[in-house]
Amino acid sequence: MDYKSTRRSRLRRRKVLFDGRKLLTYNKLLKFALYGLIVAIIAIPILFLWYSRDLPTPGKLVTSRYTDATRIFDRNGELLYSVYQDQNRTYVKLPEIPKKLQQATISIEDKDFYKNNGFSPISYLRVARDALLGRGLSGGSTITQQLVKNVLLTNERSISRKIKELILAIQVNQKYSKDEILEMYLNNIPYGGTAIGVEAASQQYFGKKSKDLDLAECAFLAGLPQSPTVYAPFNGNKYYIDRTQAVLEQMVANNYISQSNSNDALNEIKNYKFTQRDEAIKAPHFVMYIRQILAKQFGEQAVAAGGLQVTTSLDYNIQQKAEQIVKDEIAKLKVYKVSNGAAVVRDPKTGEVLAMVGSTDYFDKSNDGNFNAALANRQPGSSLKPIMYATSFEHGYTPSTVVMDTKTDFPTADPKTPTYTPVDYEGTYAGPVQIRFALGNSLNIPAVKMLARVGIKPVMQQGYDMGISSWNPTQQTLSQVGLSLVLGGRETTLLDETTAYGVFATGGMRHDPVSILKVTDPKGNVLYQYHPDSGIRVLSAEISFLISHILLDNNARTMAFGPNSYLVIPGKTVSVKTGTTDEKRDNWTIGYNPSYVVGVWVGNNDNTPMNPIIASGVTGASPIWNKIMASVLKGKPDEQPQKPDDIIAMQIDSLAGGLPHGGQPTRSEYFIKGTEPTAESPIYKSKDGQQYIIFQEDDPVSTDGQNRWQKGIDDWVEANHKGDKMYHPPDDLKNSNNNPITPTGAVNGAATTPTPTPSPTP
Repeated sequence: MDYKSTRRSRLRRRKVLFDGRKLLTYNKLLKFALYGLIVAIIAIPILFLWYSRDLPTPGKLVTSRYTDATRIFDRNGELLYSVYQDQNRTYVKLPEIPKKLQQATISIEDKDFYKNNGFSPISYLRVARDALLGRGLSGGSTITQQLVKNVLLTNERSISRKIKELILAIQVNQKYSKDEILEMYLNNIPYGGTAIGVEAASQQYFGKKSKDLDLAECAFLAGLPQSPTVYAPFNGNKYYIDRTQAVLEQMVANNYISQSNSNDALNEIKNYKFTQRDEAIKAPHFVMYIRQILAKQFGEQAVAAGGLQVTTSLDYNIQQKAEQIVKDEIAKLKVYKVSNGAAVVRDPKTGEVLAMVGSTDYFDKSNDGNFNAALANRQPGSSLKPIMYATSFEHGYTPSTVVMDTKTDFPTADPKTPTYTPVDYEGTYAGPVQIRFALGNSLNIPAVKMLARVGIKPVMQQGYDMGISSWNPTQQTLSQVGLSLVLGGRETTLLDETTAYGVFATGGMRHDPVSILKVTDPKGNVLYQYHPDSGIRVLSAEISFLISHILLDNNARTMAFGPNSYLVIPGKTVSVKTGTTDEKRDNWTIGYNPSYVVGVWVGNNDNTPMNPIIASGVTGASPIWNKIMASVLKGKPDEQPQKPDDIIAMQIDSLAGGLPHGGQPTRSEYFIKGTEPTAESPIYKSKDGQQYIIFQEDDPVSTDGQNRWQKGIDDWVEANHKGDKMYHPPDDLKNSNNNPITPTGAVNGAATTPTPTPSPTP
């Protein structure tokens, strides 16, 4: 036998052996499957009998079980809101409910409602899969199951609850017709607030009877039951638009409406002015914020009917005063085209929210009053400059570092706008200015220059670490921002800003927002308890002190704000910063002491500009901030920021920031040990008995070899000191490769190309 024949023979023997083993394996699998099927046939009836022993009867569906109210209290026991203290429920027969609402509900919740037996086998297979994989229990219940869960069972998430739900769903499907089940569902499901059932919901959101609802309104209501807290239009977001769109798309897919009908209805809901009036609610924006948190943590049904007793961080005494101040002051600003304001009061030592005012009037339908501006993303203007300067101090700069405030062109990546030229609030240029005064007076050009030196990524990272969630320096985020970042180039929220300023107030410790202190069930069992901690260190105590001291120094801001602005609280030491965006669309004031952080925003919800007369420190947010801060500090001892041991004070040259020079004026300044000046500033030079002052800066962002920073300085010198020999040194002194601005040890981080945007004001 040749080699090839032998090899073929061996291969045949191996194949027979392999096929035999394969057949054996299949036989084993079939045997295990058969055993599993036998076990399932025996076990399933036993499980059904076991869980059926104490089930409520399906007949109880005709009565509502919404009796346990979830109550939300302030920190002192003041009742802010009882979810069902004024339960609004009017039962309506199915023929009185619009067909489009029935179709919308079926489309989004259970498209096979009229075909199934009360449950979905696929959803239970999904439940089994997720349970085996440890993913938790998923949803996907039919309308019948949801009715059973809401009326007959608890909101517990467990295998046993799922089995009981299945048993009852089958029984209900046998006992009642599909129309009867749908009618009971539409009358027993919570739609948010105090509304149980479609009739109450129709009145709550639209001020009309359910029989008068149009397609857009029907689609909106059909989308609510999945998560009323998330999709209700009173929570400071507009998630309900996407949810309504999803409902309409399903209605189109099920041939209930045309695509044209869907488009028209979606446009209607996008521009709809919702109405909600619930006089029983106190601190409504805060309460709705709390409801969102509770729903996320405990589930929508637990909030709706779980009888939760919730103690929040809110101090209703502070809240009441803040609400009244915002309302009164915005009324005065109507002549300046200002229609809205928001305020947040926090305890920086814990992060607890003591007050949250989301608008002048939560119930003002014409002004979208239910929109929570305290949680809305808005452009911060110059209000976040302290974060950039704090980062610069980490890089070796100090409050006495001199930056030239002169007209400067910064290159951009946009060929249509090749340069970005920020301007200061007054449109003038201060020339040499130390960082203390650049920050105090909120000068824009020095801030952009310092951002270019330190680098955008380190500054964004510092801001993100301090609580500005929109500053996460991902590759995508960094590609979207430029040097305008420090002038308000990226949106943030008022709540986030109070978190960041709380870091300065506590000497570098970050405390995220805390709004719930305790949650118990109806029997008093504690479901959640807040335990204060020491926070997370994200900034050194020394740098926190330097920033706080600059922001409390009234002399450092007098050039821009005058000596008697609204940034001063008589008899109290407070650090404060303002910000106003381009075209006066947003106006901010954030201030603090070791015990309180108060943040205020004013503007218009639709982002229309305010009157140009709005100016930080004079009108707008500052008077509101002043009154709220004065209110919370009334009767309390004055508190100053604690000075760390590594902070020293010394006399420096008032002009150049180095050691005192000749007979030049001096002033006192704080430094972190090791960063204090050890010599006179190098701007002072002499030659042949002549004294000179030389202002020079490198340009770290231009890539074409031009020093645009120096050109701006030279132009400023010509405009302000023309003919003065002291400011026109010989070339050999100017070209000495000496940069008097960058201190020894400072790191010039790489800056990305700036995005051209008009310059905000202080």
